[in-house]
Amino acid sequence: MKIVVLDGFTLNPGDLSWHELSELAPCQVHDHTLADDVVSRCQAAEIILTNKTSITADILKQLPDIKYIGVLATGTNVVDLAYAKLRGIIVTNVPAYGPDAVAQMVFAHILHHTQQVALHDKAVKQGLWAGQRDFCFTLSPLMSLKGKVLGLIGFGDIAQHVAQIGLAFGMKVLVHTPKAKAGLAQGIAWCELAVLLPKAQFLSLHCPLTEVTHHMIDASTLAKLPSNALIINTARGDLINEQDLADWLNQDKGFAAVDVLSSEPPQIGNPLLSAKNITITPHIAWATKEARQNLMNIAVNNCRQFMLGEPVNVVSS
Repeated sequence: MKIVVLDGFTLNPGDLSWHELSELAPCQVHDHTLADDVVSRCQAAEIILTNKTSITADILKQLPDIKYIGVLATGTNVVDLAYAKLRGIIVTNVPAYGPDAVAQMVFAHILHHTQQVALHDKAVKQGLWAGQRDFCFTLSPLMSLKGKVLGLIGFGDIAQHVAQIGLAFGMKVLVHTPKAKAGLAQGIAWCELAVLLPKAQFLSLHCPLTEVTHHMIDASTLAKLPSNALIINTARGDLINEQDLADWLNQDKGFAAVDVLSSEPPQIGNPLLSAKNITITPHIAWATKEARQNLMNIAVNNCRQFMLGEPVNVVSS
């Protein structure tokens, strides 16, 4: 049995080890693979691991030996699941490998917005503090989180971690999911989206990308938010209509902090790249070393369980 990793660099840029995977079977690890090279690299392989390299029906038709595809992520849109199921190819993903890491990034963005640490650090190093009459100075309003409303759309593992951090800061947490949730912890309440939006001073997105949630944040939803609200997106870029968000930001109606965009790397001309009042990080919320190691461990175990005839985390059934 032969294993091929098509694009292992983002998971392991050199600080982790593929040793446990290579112990399962002969293993070839590629940092990156162009679309035109997928078939040639996977010849005679029975197991493929991929992160963002697409595995289409066209590709699979040229690879009759493939029995298993392991996605090195939670999202599985890079694989043609319908064709894989038709062929009897097992496809797995890696769920819940780093909810704490993503929640940490959510609050990194929130604290960056409310405390403006980088702005003041830069000013101090440029000599602005040294020239002050008083012992302190501020360049922008600072904000306490206590008592503020944190709205969460979606309430999976990541959002639950975010909620707990919000509670620790003394925030009020409102949650919206398609179905009402009961029995939530003290300080957390479920509500309809129409109720949540006007109250959410901080709005964090944690729902999957579906036909229903595609561009769910658009001009109409943005108009319902309180003045100067902060939108945080660490989920999927296409949850947001980026042009509508850019227009809203450029009118100084609020702020945004995003770790994901509709196209990654971003296309030239993406309106958010030149918008006011936004902070953008390059899809790194998931990428702490600890979260990547956990992802590696789960991915290797997925392969191991498949080889034992007891597959886990299957998404193709």
